[in-house]
Amino acid sequence: QVLLVESGGGSVQAEGSLRLSCAISGRIFVNYGVGWFRQAPGKEREFIAFINRGGGSPHYADFVKGRFTISSDNAKNTVDLQMNSLKPEDTAVYYCAAKPLFTGSYYSHSAYDYWGQGTQVTVSS
Repeated sequence: QVLLVESGGGSVQAEGSLRLSCAISGRIFVNYGVGWFRQAPGKEREFIAFINRGGGSPHYADFVKGRFTISSDNAKNTVDLQMNSLKPEDTAVYYCAAKPLFTGSYYSHSAYDYWGQGTQVTVSS
């Protein structure tokens, strides 16, 4: 069984920073990628960033380019999301998820097999 657990959420003022971490346990292979998504109240879950744990360039949604950075530490089995210059519109529940590398689209939440429980991020103006 694969388990993903997010941590690092909280409340911050606009222009502040947070670092989210996704701890992965269980049998997950290097040919799985990990993505971060978020969901605000009344809105659909949206893609933020994706990383191939075996290497290669990460992918980002346009609205976070230059502000958020995804990184993977395979020794620790964690995938982090560094979020800088946060805006009130970044307020949402943030989820990490894992998908096989060669099936589905990294930006589509339906392609992911495993999900964490989510962590709340609140940005005040």
